[in-house]
Amino acid sequence: MNRDPGSRRRVLVVDDEHTISDSIAARLRAEGYDVRIAGDGPHAVAECEAFRPDVVVLDVMLPGFDGLEVCRRIQASRAVPVLMLTARADETDMVIGLGVGADDYLSKPFSMRVLVARIAALLRRAERVVDAEVLVLGDVSIDLTARQVRSAGVEVHLTRTEFDLLAHLASRPRAAVARETLLEQVWGWGDGASSRTVDSHVKALRRKLGGDVIRTVHGVGYALEVPR
Repeated sequence: MNRDPGSRRRVLVVDDEHTISDSIAARLRAEGYDVRIAGDGPHAVAECEAFRPDVVVLDVMLPGFDGLEVCRRIQASRAVPVLMLTARADETDMVIGLGVGADDYLSKPFSMRVLVARIAALLRRAERVVDAEVLVLGDVSIDLTARQVRSAGVEVHLTRTEFDLLAHLASRPRAAVARETLLEQVWGWGDGASSRTVDSHVKALRRKLGGDVIRTVHGVGYALEVPR
C-alpha cells in the first residue's frame, strides 16, 4: 500500500445503527483516521469505490443487502481489509464472513480499545513489505512482490488474508505451524482469538488451490505440502 507518509489512513464504517457508527467514527477520528459512514449495503459499496478506504468496519445486518454481500462485492473489485461486526453470539456469521473475504471479526458489544487495536493490526499487515521473490511449490507459484498466486499457470484470486496465510505457510514448507502461531503471525492477534478463523481461511485456500495443498496436522495446526 503505497501512500504519502503524511496522509491519514481511511476507514469506512458501515452500520445502520447510527449511535454505533457515530461512536466508532468519533473514536477513530480522535485516533487520527479519516472516516466516512455508510448505513446500508448499496451505499457501502458506492463509498468503497469513491472513498477507497484502507480498512472497512462492516456490520453484518444491513438494509438494502447485508454485510456479507457487501464484502463479496468490494473484495471482487479490490482487496481491502474488512473487520466484520455482528450482534449474534454464535460463530455462523464469522465463518461465513471469513469465507467471503473478511479478515477479522468482532461480536457486539465490543470494546472501542479492542476495535482500534484490531484496525491497527490490519493496517500493519496490509503495509508489510516483502522482498522480491517468487516461491514455486509444485503447481503453485506465489509472487510475494506482486501478491499474485498461480495454480497450474492460472491466476487464482485470493483475499489479502488468504494470501498472507499461504505465504506464511510457504515460507516453511512441510513444517507444521500451530494455529496459535498463525493467529499471532498472520492476523496479529494474541491470546483468546478463535482458531476457527484459521480453519475458515484454510478451507477457502483448499477450495481455490486444491484439497491436497495444505495438510492438517492433528492437534497442532497446518503444513503446506510440497511435491517431492
